Amino acid sequence: MTTYYSNEKNVQILIALLKAHGIRKIIASPGATNVTFVASVQHDSFFEVYSSVDERSAAYIACGLSRESGEPVVLSCTGATASQNYFPGLIEAYYSKLPILAITSTQPLSRVGHLIAQVTDRSVFPSDAVKSTFPLPVVKDKDEFWDCEIKVNKAILELNRYGGGPVHINLPTTYSSSYDVKELPKVRIIKRVAPFDVFPELPKGKIAVFIGAHNIITKEQTDAIDSFCATNNAVVFCDHSSNYKGKNRVLYALAAGQQMGDVSETMPDLLIHIGEVTGDYYSKRMTGKQVWRVSEDGEIRDTFKKLKYVFEMPEKIFFEHYSSKTNASESSTYLQACKKHVNELYNKIPELPFSNIWLAQQMAALIPENSTIHFGILNSLRSWNFFELPHSVNSSSNVGGFGIDGNVSALVGASFSNKNKLYFGVIGDLAFFYDMNVMGNRHLQNNLRILLVNNGKGTEFRQFNHKAAQHGDKADEFIAAAGHFGNKSKNLVKQYVQELGFEYLSASNKEEFELVYKQFLNPEITDKPMLFEIFTNSEDESKALEKILNIEVSVKGKATKFAKQLLGAKGINTIKKLT
Repeated sequence: MTTYYSNEKNVQILIALLKAHGIRKIIASPGATNVTFVASVQHDSFFEVYSSVDERSAAYIACGLSRESGEPVVLSCTGATASQNYFPGLIEAYYSKLPILAITSTQPLSRVGHLIAQVTDRSVFPSDAVKSTFPLPVVKDKDEFWDCEIKVNKAILELNRYGGGPVHINLPTTYSSSYDVKELPKVRIIKRVAPFDVFPELPKGKIAVFIGAHNIITKEQTDAIDSFCATNNAVVFCDHSSNYKGKNRVLYALAAGQQMGDVSETMPDLLIHIGEVTGDYYSKRMTGKQVWRVSEDGEIRDTFKKLKYVFEMPEKIFFEHYSSKTNASESSTYLQACKKHVNELYNKIPELPFSNIWLAQQMAALIPENSTIHFGILNSLRSWNFFELPHSVNSSSNVGGFGIDGNVSALVGASFSNKNKLYFGVIGDLAFFYDMNVMGNRHLQNNLRILLVNNGKGTEFRQFNHKAAQHGDKADEFIAAAGHFGNKSKNLVKQYVQELGFEYLSASNKEEFELVYKQFLNPEITDKPMLFEIFTNSEDESKALEKILNIEVSVKGKATKFAKQLLGAKGINTIKKLT
């Protein structure tokens, strides 16, 4: 019988990535749960496989082999007490910083703790036995394939990180007896680059920088990004949590969010990813062919599922390195194309109903210079991400934890830092009432202004494109949590904040808004903090979002939407291949 690779996908992914990373040496101990791995590698001439019955001895053999060869060495054993016998050798490897990859095979992890023979719990290791431990999934679909691929890359990269050391992989088996797979699956190898490593060459094609939520970006950082963009004809996609205000900034949500639009002409080939979590779901569409992540933490953050390199370094070092080339393009054609696309859409925005998006359209450009504005998640940040703020206005949102709690408190905390500066907040009613106790904080100053968009529910769940929208008015009962907190009472918030010393403004339609909004946007700090309560309804909020996401109708976009409705994911993939 001719043996090829096991048909267990996690085994295939593991072997493929060991080969891709150039890891050849394996010390195998006998057992049942590691049969699929051992039988698969022993037929592959790429690997050097050695046998050791005693796992304790195997771990020390690996130490000696790694120390002498200067290469990583893989250990493979079965369940029961076999893996625990690795501990003495792994501790040696830990303190000697030897790259030993201990792969302990196991029965399905769901059996742990149920008195099943030969099943031991390997979820916790002594702190000085391995640097990290990675339990792999049994791969049954594309999401589990991605999860397994990422975890194996992480494990292998950790072997030589920060001086190196042992790493653990827990490999579950289904005891498959099929070894008919002749070719390993295509896997994505992810590499880590440190400041003194050899940097890869930038690929040809369009290059974009994507900035998630980011702490204050200094002038030096901005200059480095701008120099990079000038050198490489690049553009910067960002939103109101990104904090980048350089000349290559493009607020691209309006263009990227078009349901039947076509962004193929502005799609990058390479996306440079910096910053943290983003609330700009639409611009995440601009991923291109591959992603390079730049962060001092050096962690694999595969936000776009196209990660190729992680640059473990300050962003400034990265951008300066790729700005020092003598063949600088000094062209801005890509930037101009993106700006043109967005501006064309701005000029076609139809009349919008009274909503958070309409408020953003009217007020964003009028926020007083040198102030700060905070946005609540999800609807408020999304609505205002369609419209640009004045250049001197700083903006922020609690997209780290991405919860509705604490939005007002974070705004109040920010306002404490500079009593001579205005701090604005845009927040929905559920988030406001969740955090309303901070309004009575005795340190609160007159530099605070809150725009409360009160639609009486979690309007996010009533948006036309939300999964909960299919439930219609029934969604209000429990999903959208309608009817709480006075059910859009005209007096509840008014009396509460007035008693706390706020100036209160309100509007229930566009006409009422026109009468009072200028007072809210007064660039001077007034005698009292302000709260401007806007009463909208979920129907208008949904209509406004639908209108602004359907300004542009392209042939390709229309075909893709039709395929999605008619054929689902397979239809979309077919359309992509055809176009």
